[in-house]
Amino acid sequence: MEYRFELALCAALESPDRVVARQLGAGVETPGTRIVDVCLLSPGPGFDARAAIAAERIPDPAIEAAVGPGEAVPVAEAFDLPPDRAAAVVERAVEVGYLERERRDGRPVVRATARYPDDWVGELVAVENKPDLGRPGDLEAQLRYDAALGLFDRVVLATASYVTRAHLNRIPDAVGVWRFDPETGDREVVREPTPLDPDAPGVEIRDERPSRTDVALVESGAKARKRRRVAERAYGKGWRPDPPACAHGEATGDGRPRCAEFDRVVDPGRECGRGCPAFEPADPPDAALERLRDERTAWVAAPDGDGPRRQSGLSRFL
Repeated sequence: MEYRFELALCAALESPDRVVARQLGAGVETPGTRIVDVCLLSPGPGFDARAAIAAERIPDPAIEAAVGPGEAVPVAEAFDLPPDRAAAVVERAVEVGYLERERRDGRPVVRATARYPDDWVGELVAVENKPDLGRPGDLEAQLRYDAALGLFDRVVLATASYVTRAHLNRIPDAVGVWRFDPETGDREVVREPTPLDPDAPGVEIRDERPSRTDVALVESGAKARKRRRVAERAYGKGWRPDPPACAHGEATGDGRPRCAEFDRVVDPGRECGRGCPAFEPADPPDAALERLRDERTAWVAAPDGDGPRRQSGLSRFL
């Protein structure tokens, strides 16, 4: 239920003025401790410059390396990494179009194809999905984590449940609440989120026990680096899974994976394959996922063509 709810919400939130992605790591000092269900990225002033570089995620070490679009720099000087790791990062950065590589005096050198814009991210919003508030799981702890860290500009809880005052009292005051109907796509704002301060230091909750809470203080610089990494991951990843590699696999009009045999949206990674009694191996259908994303969001599928084809706005969605 939660998977189908999440995909329906992503489809409903798409807009030419933002990028929608799902299942992104948001831990800073302790990576892997927090996975955000949905991330909304609103463009900043430099968004078109970023979109013109690559449609895919640019490797973080390449962005952080001592290399720009000017004079080519030896790889060994540009990257503070083991040689094998540096070579792998360069290979990937060349593949996506961010770095150019050549050899001088027998040494590999690299140059950036464009200056990476520091201001391309406007606002990042985290959405935690919990369709059934009667089965909250770790919901309260997850939202406390987000509110204390302040990595995102806003944090929202999305649910299909009727939201009571008791529900609101159990989550941080800064967290907004949406009631969303995955069948109709209708969304009601029950409570507006309070803006957080990503530029300020934050507190990362590592562990909570009845008598003790372990935390880590996170400096503003570390948060800024993580925000850029989250934004890069969101830009490169999006939210649409590939459709099932099955004779019954298909996609909805908005690109969600669907099974014709069971007449519903499915999770190909968990529900499809040889464990399914109706499974018939086949090539996955062409769902035109990149075309849909290009048409419906601020993401640009072919930056090597005419470059960014729209001036992305900063319109709000709340």
